Amino acid sequence: MTKYRTHNCSELSIKNSGEDVVLSGWVNKKRDHGNLLFLDLRDNFGTTQCIVEKDKPFFKDLEKIQLESVIKINGLVSKRTAETINKDLKTGEIEIIIKSFEILGICKELPLPVFSDQEYSEEIRLKYRFLDLRRKKIHSNILLRSKVISFIRDEMNKNGFVEFQTPILTSSSPEGARDFIVPSRLNPGKFYALPQAPQQFKQLIMISGFDKYFQIAPCFRDEDARADRSPGEFYQLDLEMSFVEQEDVFMVVENLLSKTFKNFSSKKIVYEKFPRIPYEEAMLKYGTDKPDLRNPLQIIDLTSIFKRDDVKFEIFKKLVKSGCIVRSIITKNTKDKPRSFFDNLDKWAKSEGASGLAYFTFEKNKNIEAKGPVGKFFSSDALKEIMNITGAEIGDSIFFSCESEANVLQLMSLARDKIANELSLIDKNSFAFCWIVDYPMYEIDKNTGKIKFSHNPFSMPQGEEKEIDFKNPLNIKAYQYDVVCNGIELSSGAIRNHKPDLMYKLFDIAGYKKSDVDDKFSGMINALSYGAPPHGGIAPGLDRIVMLLANEKNIREITLFPMNQNAQDLMMNAPSEISEKQLKELGITIKKK
Repeated sequence: MTKYRTHNCSELSIKNSGEDVVLSGWVNKKRDHGNLLFLDLRDNFGTTQCIVEKDKPFFKDLEKIQLESVIKINGLVSKRTAETINKDLKTGEIEIIIKSFEILGICKELPLPVFSDQEYSEEIRLKYRFLDLRRKKIHSNILLRSKVISFIRDEMNKNGFVEFQTPILTSSSPEGARDFIVPSRLNPGKFYALPQAPQQFKQLIMISGFDKYFQIAPCFRDEDARADRSPGEFYQLDLEMSFVEQEDVFMVVENLLSKTFKNFSSKKIVYEKFPRIPYEEAMLKYGTDKPDLRNPLQIIDLTSIFKRDDVKFEIFKKLVKSGCIVRSIITKNTKDKPRSFFDNLDKWAKSEGASGLAYFTFEKNKNIEAKGPVGKFFSSDALKEIMNITGAEIGDSIFFSCESEANVLQLMSLARDKIANELSLIDKNSFAFCWIVDYPMYEIDKNTGKIKFSHNPFSMPQGEEKEIDFKNPLNIKAYQYDVVCNGIELSSGAIRNHKPDLMYKLFDIAGYKKSDVDDKFSGMINALSYGAPPHGGIAPGLDRIVMLLANEKNIREITLFPMNQNAQDLMMNAPSEISEKQLKELGITIKKK
């Protein structure tokens, strides 16, 4: 009991009938019934209905009070009549007869309603985030986030992981996203960078002899906002383990994620043991390395069909000759779908910048035939071959596209999700996890045409060093892996390269001289030279985990004080200009355009 309350606004019940109580909270709603004023009082824990009769001297004062004002009430707990019980409230069997009240904090006119979760403009919501956070849905999301983090922290401790905090001010890294830069006053002309992740530090922790590390780590990346990524900063469960292989990391993460999602959601987990899907297979079957495995549709290559003489679809045949590829999607038993279903998907593909989605449905009269705009271009034998390749049956339909590999992958990945949603094939009441494995160590930079690291430059390549094909680096695969859930990448990880000589070789392929590595990664490469254990780890994104558990599509709905799409904090007016005095102390001059 404190001066302000004997109970919170969720814990009173008929057991407390007849008790004098003190409650404090926000005025959530008011309902004036003439001789009786109903007032819902809300705090962090819940809501309690309070009433005051018209003959009370303070009736008019309460009647005029602005919603969201903070008040303290003294009153008597009274049992509600059977017909007035509110089963949607924990306190729905009682109400408080107000004896007196005190205003603790008056509220001005509200810029947005708090008592409802109706849609409101993002600008207003972020500018008045402290009000937005009072709303039931987002308030619950933030509390869920706290509970999830506490649960994860407890599980990590149970599994023998030790929590450490790594530096926030560190050196800039040439790899990854764009750094946030911090000028150093004590070292004029030099700069710190905020960490994109504690990557090097967590490896140094393993080299320091600690066995299992974790951290609820803030990460900073100067990149554009997306629905599943906050601009500027985010949090991840950063973990690293010594003397492990890839499967050892998988076992820890699968156990943790399964327990977390089961504890905070009633949705089923489709695969108790997460499927392992090689990167190349994922790109072929799903067109992406972030597949939603709740979706049963798969993408199938049909390029070879358009090299046949009995296929007369000349547009595709010419494109295939020029180097384009054909990918297709089969939909089962869609023969009775109206023409508009197919045409709308074709129009959708064009809206995505593609030339469209060709389609037809398999039919059988005397021979196998194709019903649809382009069906006449395929012979019966060609149709049989398509059915053989795709597993299609009579009554099924096929959608296909011919583009450059990059474009066709992007389109068919989107089409796979679009078609599945149109046909209601996705089980919204489930979580489907998977691992994407066997990432290529390198890729070609589209802008420069040079070889660069495809994922994490500190990863261990697969195979014995003497057997690695350094002359054909695009063939080298790495012990790199992503964990994906419902089409959302939760994390990337890797078994680390703990051998300095091998690291120099791998960086050399990507254009880094030995001196470059020594300069850019001096702390890491030096530490590896003093006896480093085999180690690996991963860093699941906490924001995305909570977003899935809260069934939200935008990460701002589970973030306490997010920025807008332009990386601006509208509430605190950041970023902002700084004074000439501060600039002078830092030795910085601003050049105006």
